[in-house]
This record gives sequence, structure tokens and C-alpha cells, in this order.
Amino acid sequence: MTDVLLELSKSPLARRLVASVNLPIPMPASLARMTGPQCERFLEGKTVYVSGRGALADVIARTLSRAGATTSVDSDTLAAAFASAAEAYGRPVSRVAPLAAEASSRDDARAEGPRAHALVVDASWLAAPADLKALYAFLHANLGRLARSGRVLVLGRPSADAASLSEASARQALDGFVRSVAKEIGGKGATANLLIVSDGAEDRVPAALRFFLSPASAFVSAQPLRITTDASWDAADPWERPLSNKVALVTGAARGIGAATARTLAREGAKVVCLDRPEDDEPLSIVAREIDGFPLLADVSDPTTPSRIASEIRSLHGGLDIVVHNAGITRDRRLARMPEGTWDQVIGINLEALIRITESLLEHGTLRDAGRIVSLSSISGIAGNNGQSNYGASKAGVIGFTRFLAAQLRSRAITVNAVAPGFIETRMTHAIPLVVREAGRRLAALGQGGQPEDVAETIAWLASPGAAGVTGQVVRVCGGALIGA
Repeated sequence: MTDVLLELSKSPLARRLVASVNLPIPMPASLARMTGPQCERFLEGKTVYVSGRGALADVIARTLSRAGATTSVDSDTLAAAFASAAEAYGRPVSRVAPLAAEASSRDDARAEGPRAHALVVDASWLAAPADLKALYAFLHANLGRLARSGRVLVLGRPSADAASLSEASARQALDGFVRSVAKEIGGKGATANLLIVSDGAEDRVPAALRFFLSPASAFVSAQPLRITTDASWDAADPWERPLSNKVALVTGAARGIGAATARTLAREGAKVVCLDRPEDDEPLSIVAREIDGFPLLADVSDPTTPSRIASEIRSLHGGLDIVVHNAGITRDRRLARMPEGTWDQVIGINLEALIRITESLLEHGTLRDAGRIVSLSSISGIAGNNGQSNYGASKAGVIGFTRFLAAQLRSRAITVNAVAPGFIETRMTHAIPLVVREAGRRLAALGQGGQPEDVAETIAWLASPGAAGVTGQVVRVCGGALIGA
């Protein structure tokens, strides 16, 4: 079903009309999304403004320069770092010229020079609350330059590792700051996110920088993400076709998010085993043929399915590198009126089946070292939802599964993460009553629902070798939803 307001907002005339008469109608901006495989110079022709003087200057400079960005910096530390990187990759670098004070306070401020695709801040140097003023000054002066579908990305250090009370407070303040900025800029289709980089994890930052600055993260906003050394890593980080020679399993692959995930993984080079119920033979076969994948018909609630999956994958492919637990159902009913069978069915498919399949893959040695496990949670598992006590419980359980298993598999370099979609335009959400559906779309910083491909892009990134620094975490793909945490 079409989002009428999103379609209307694509007309410049309609946008001007609504603005001119001050109608209280939200006009969400069209988002720039991926249109093909990952490419190395994805920032070619784009300007990125960079601020800060922290320990992450070198990795930021190398990543942006290799990606083809034209950069402007605001400190001597950054200028030195970018001069070296820019020379290596033949990229120009200049100093940021601040906007005039009267212009910088306006959302529609115009400045000489190109619009900024991204504003990147290295805040790893913060030592006290007073240091936060530098973030205010840089973004206050430059948010007016940010283009539609632009990016704000702040990099900091974990508050738990701080050396003093003041330093811990300043580091944690970045979380609320970035979430708030995301709410302010969502109307232009722009996002803001926070990377919290542990000491020693600097070499794992490039993959996260690329994801959050690219169209792949179009519907990810107001999110803090930790980059750690928890899982060992061999420093493999292909910038193009990162999933080449990888074998992936996607459950619930016949339609919706599962089908989009299968297509995205295949686009990035993976051989994909597409699993769904025997009843979905036709749509599953269509997806598998489209991506040159391998259909596997099985009911995940059947106790014999886990061992069968492990056996068939070992027999046909020798092993598995990526597991995407997407299969799931909803059976909504308020708790006082929920039949026992409805509760059992949702918990059984959404959580118990996921656990059994994972345990079987590990017990049979099907999942290789340095593998990736990505499971679908939900905003309902974080914030709860009326009439979804069974679904919310199952999706919160997925988060517990993720955190526990990540710690267990660190020694094998296997990462385990969850993705929590917000309002995504699928067959399930199209069945929601109109008023509730509209509320779900608008209660987000980006003012619209996401697409299955938005979730798929996040899964594909978490499944990549370069995402070794991310494990035991939940990434919300919610457009900066105003609910949850």
C-alpha cells in the first residue's frame, strides 16, 4: 500500500504549497537508498566536513580519502592526517569556513561552496562536559550545509572506560546529543548516529564508517553502536563484494524482509540457501532462481528441521558462514484473551526454533569460524506493544539469545547480532488499520516507514568480514523511532 504523503512530498510544488499555507501535514523526504552493489569510491563527488582532534583522525582520513570524498576539516590535527591520506589517494582537502552567525541558526541556511553529504565529528578526545561545546559549535555552524539524505556521524569512546567522573559524563552525553540531532534533521531525510570505539578497535572502524555514510543506512538513525575487540579478527575487510565465497542461510526467505535479505546477500557475492515452509514453495523457488540460490523447504517448528538443515548444508556446501534468523510470525491478541495455543505458536517459531537451529549448526560443526549470526528482533521486543505480549516476549528473547551467544563464540571469531526493525512496509504492516498504520509511519524522525531492503542492507553489513568489531548488539532499523531506546 502506498504512503500517500511520501508520494505527495516528491512534488516540489506540493511541498511549497503545504509550506506556504502552514498546513500541519508532514511531508517526509524521499530517502537515497542503495541502487547496486557496494563500491569502493561511494563518496566520489561528495563533500564531507570533519571536526575534532582525537585519536581517530587517521582512520577517518584514510577511510574518507579512499572512498573518494572531498573533505574540509577544522583542526590542525585533522589537516595533518588528511594531508597524508589525501596525497595517497589523490583527494583534495581544505579547511572549513564557518557560516555567518545569522545564517547558521536557520535550518535552511545557505552557504557558499558545496552542500555537505556528511558531517563527521571525532569526539574521542572529550575529557569534561565543557568539551561538548566544540560539538555544539561545529554542528551549529554547519547543519545548515547538510544536504537532503545527508549524514551526521559522531565517534566517541566508551563511558565505562573513562578515567574520571567528568570524562565519563562527557562521553555518555554524546548518546543523548546524537539521538536529539537525529530528531532535528530527520525531516530532510538525514540521519545521525554514534560510533563508540573501544581502545584498540580503531582498525575496525572503516567498515562502520562506510556503512553509516552510505545509502545502505538510509533508515538507521539515532543509534549508538559499539566497536570493540571482543571477537578476534584477521583484518579482512573487502570494500567490494565483501561476501564473495561465503555461504549464507536465510530463514523465512520467500517474501518480505527475508526475500530482500537473500537478494542483498547474493548481490554482495554470497551463495544463499533460501529456507521457508513447504506451503511457500512457489514464492521461495522464484527468489532462489532469481539469485541463483538454493531453495530449502522446511518447517522451522518441526523438531527434526535443525539437524536436517545442518546435514543438507554440510552435504551440499561443506559448511556455512552466515546465518540469518528471519522466520517469524505474529498472532496478536491482548493477553487476557490470548489462547494458549497462540502463545505457544509465537514463542515456538520466533524463539525456540531459532535456538534449536543455532545449537544444531554449532553442534554439527556446520557454522565455520569467523562466521556471522544475525537474528531479527523488533522494536516490540524493546518497547513492547499493545496486544503483542507473545511477540514482544519472543523478540526480547532474541536479544537475550544474541548477547549470551556473542560472549560464548568470541574465541571462534563468530559475531552474533540482532536487527530490530521499526515500522517496515510489508504485507504484515499493510494489514494494520489505517490510523495505526499512519501513526507507525509518522512516529519516527524520518517521518515514514522503512522498506524491507533497509533491513536487508543492515543485515548484509553485519554479515560482512569488516563488521568484526560489532558483536552482541542490537541495531535498530527504525528511522529514528520515537519509542524504544
